[in-house]
Amino acid sequence: MTTSPHKVLIANRGEIAVRIIRACRDYGAQAVAVYADPDANALHVQMADEAWALPGTSSADTYLNIAALVEVAKRSGATMVHPGYGFLSERAEFARAVQEAGLIWIGPQPDTIEKLGDKVQARKIAMEVGAPLVKGTTDPVNGAGEVLDFAATHGLPVAIKAAFGGGGRGLKVAWKLEEVAELYHSATREALTAFGRAECYVEQYLDRPRHIEAQVIADKHGNVVVLGTRDCSLQRRNQKLVEEAPAPFISDAQRLQIHSAAHDICAHAGYVGAGTVEFLLSRDGTLSFLEVNTRLQVEHPVTEETTGLDIVVEQLRIAEGLPLSILETPVPRGHSFEFRINAEDAGKGYLPTPGNISVFRAPGGPGIRLDTGVNAGSTVPGNYDSLMAKLIVTGSSREQAIARARRALREFEIDGVASVLPFHRAVMDDADFTEGFRVHTRWIETDFAGRIEFAPRQTPKANETLTRTWIELDGRRVQLGLPASLFSGAALSQPGKAHPPVNEPVNDAAVEAPISGVLHSWLAEEGKTVQQGEVIAVMEAMKMEVQVVAHRSGTLKQQATTGDLVEAGRSLGDIS
Repeated sequence: MTTSPHKVLIANRGEIAVRIIRACRDYGAQAVAVYADPDANALHVQMADEAWALPGTSSADTYLNIAALVEVAKRSGATMVHPGYGFLSERAEFARAVQEAGLIWIGPQPDTIEKLGDKVQARKIAMEVGAPLVKGTTDPVNGAGEVLDFAATHGLPVAIKAAFGGGGRGLKVAWKLEEVAELYHSATREALTAFGRAECYVEQYLDRPRHIEAQVIADKHGNVVVLGTRDCSLQRRNQKLVEEAPAPFISDAQRLQIHSAAHDICAHAGYVGAGTVEFLLSRDGTLSFLEVNTRLQVEHPVTEETTGLDIVVEQLRIAEGLPLSILETPVPRGHSFEFRINAEDAGKGYLPTPGNISVFRAPGGPGIRLDTGVNAGSTVPGNYDSLMAKLIVTGSSREQAIARARRALREFEIDGVASVLPFHRAVMDDADFTEGFRVHTRWIETDFAGRIEFAPRQTPKANETLTRTWIELDGRRVQLGLPASLFSGAALSQPGKAHPPVNEPVNDAAVEAPISGVLHSWLAEEGKTVQQGEVIAVMEAMKMEVQVVAHRSGTLKQQATTGDLVEAGRSLGDIS
C-alpha cells in the first residue's frame, strides 16, 4: 500500500465526498469531511478519518462558505483541499484562498479557472486555437433586452447560460421571444444560487444535438493527455441522467477533431489537473465547442472503467507535483454506462423528492460498480442536489454493457423516496438509445415514449436540526451539537415556516405545490385574475427551480408566503 504524508479536506458532501475518501485511502492519505446540519449523520461523515461541522443548513452558510472551509482546513491540520464537483469547485477565489492559507489546491491554478471557468473567456480561447464554435455573445449580457437583440439577429432558439457555472445550472433555452425575459431572470437566479455569480451570456442553440465531451488530465510538467470521449446526451432540464464511454456512433474523424480541440484548448490555457471539454454535435455533423469544466466531472467513472485509470488518485498525484501515470490516449477497454440515481419522481416531470430512504438494495455481479453517498436509513435533504448514487455498468462491448445494465437496474431497489430508476429501466428497453442511437439533448422531453407511473406520494420528514451547547472535557471548553429532538421530543423545523401534512378535503380551487420545497416567489399578485397555464409562482428544492402553473382561470388568493417550506401536494393558494 502506498502512503502519503498528506491530509485532504474534502470541501463537499454526498456521493463525491465518499468517492474522494476512498481515493485517499487507496493513496494512503487521510480524509477530512465537513458537514452541514442536515448531513450530520451522512455516509461521508461516517466514513472519513475525521469530520468537522459547518453549522447551518443553507449552502451559502456551509458548503459555499469559503472562510469557514479554510478555517476548518487549518484547524484540522489538512495539507490539501479537494473541492469535488459543484459548490466551490470552479471558484477561483476559493482556490486562491486555499493557496494563500499555505495549503495545496487539488485542481487547476486560480487564473486558469478564471480563464476557462468564465464561459465567455473560454469561447475566446477556443476561437484562438481553431476549435469549432456556434455564434454567441463575446461578453455577458446586461439584461433581457440584449438577449432579445441577439435572438433577432441570429434567430431562435437561443441558450441563456451562466458565465461562471456548469452542470446545467443557470441554463435556459428560449424558443419564443415572449419567454425570453422570464427565462433570463430564472437563469440569473439559478446561477447566483448555485455559483454565487449571476452573469449570463447567450449563444445559438443547436436543436436536437448530441452532447459529447473529452476527459483531459494534465500535470505540472507540461503533459496534457486526452483520456477519451463520453456521450452525455440523455438529459432532462439540461442535466445529465445517463452517460457512456467511449462516445458511440461517431466517426474516427469526429473523434480526432474532439480530441485535438480538447487538447489544444487545455494546453493553451496552461491547464493542470483533471478537466472536461464539452461539445455539441448536431444532426448534420456540425461540431461546436460548448465549455470547459475545470473540475472533476460527475461522470468520470465511465472513463475510469474504460481506461483503467483512477482519475481521483491521479488528481492527488498531480497536486503533489508528480508526472502523469500515462502520457498518451489509451485504447478503450470495453464500454461503460453511468446511471445517475437521483431522488426525483420520473413520472411527474422529474420533480425532486427529498425524504428518508427506507430501502436501498444495490445490484452486484460482473461489471457492476456503485458510487453512493447514501444507504438504507439515510436522509436525502431538500437543501442540496438530488443525486443519491451512481450505478456504473461495464462490459466488453456496448451490447454486453446494455445486457448487464438491464439486469442491474432490475435488481436495484430504493424505497422511502422516489428515484429515477423507472426511467433508466425504460431507456434501456428503448431502441432509440440501445440500437439506432437517435437520442439528443432534448430527447427525453420530446421523443421519449416511455410511460412512467407516478411514484407514491413522498412525505419527507423535516431535516433534523442541531442544538449547540458546550461541555467541559478535562477542564477544556468544547462545543457540543445534539439533535434538537433530544430536547423537544420532535425535530425543530427548517428555516422558513413549515406547512405540516394535514388531511385536507378535496379542493378543486387549490393551487398545489408541485414539489416539497421553498416558495421562492410569487409572480402573480394577490387578487390578480390569472389564466389557466400561466406561471404564477416559483418554488425551489435541491438547487432546482420549478414553476407553479395555474390549473384554472380565476382570481388568485395566496395562502403561502415567500420563504415558506411547503410539502408537495399542500395548498399554496386558491384560484376561484
